[in-house]
Amino acid sequence: MSEKNGLDEIDRKILNELARDAEKPYSQIAKSLDVSNTMIHQRIARMKQLGVIEQTEIKLNEKHLGYGSSAFTGIILKEVSNTAKVMEALDKIPEVVECYFVSGAYNLFVKIIAKNNDHLMHVLYEKIDSIKGIVRTETLINFRTVIKRGCPIPDADI
Repeated sequence: MSEKNGLDEIDRKILNELARDAEKPYSQIAKSLDVSNTMIHQRIARMKQLGVIEQTEIKLNEKHLGYGSSAFTGIILKEVSNTAKVMEALDKIPEVVECYFVSGAYNLFVKIIAKNNDHLMHVLYEKIDSIKGIVRTETLINFRTVIKRGCPIPDADI
């Protein structure tokens, strides 16, 4: 493995196959790459051990599950020392599906999903705004997600 990022061409092809369909049988990946099934198992096990593959996830369709609204909310904290406590409180809100510690105008930035705008308003005003340590929030409603994907598989020279 002489590649700079620790992945060779076969590793990158395996990752691309899994990124398209994480449930694709290893035997089909082996066939499409014209390598042995054993090699696919070994490569995936090694990439898991290296931390390149953390876990396999199911991608749920929010709209089909009844979540018709989503929004991004910037959160400003009274004191940065409260960040851990605020993040713990946000983690207890099921509608908060992502949370980022960011630089700029906000301390935290979260993605919220809700059944509708009334539900979204409830999450914002009853759940998030009641968390101790939050001074102000600013919410941007998401009308439609245009691009949503995982990270690209790096080339050999990266």
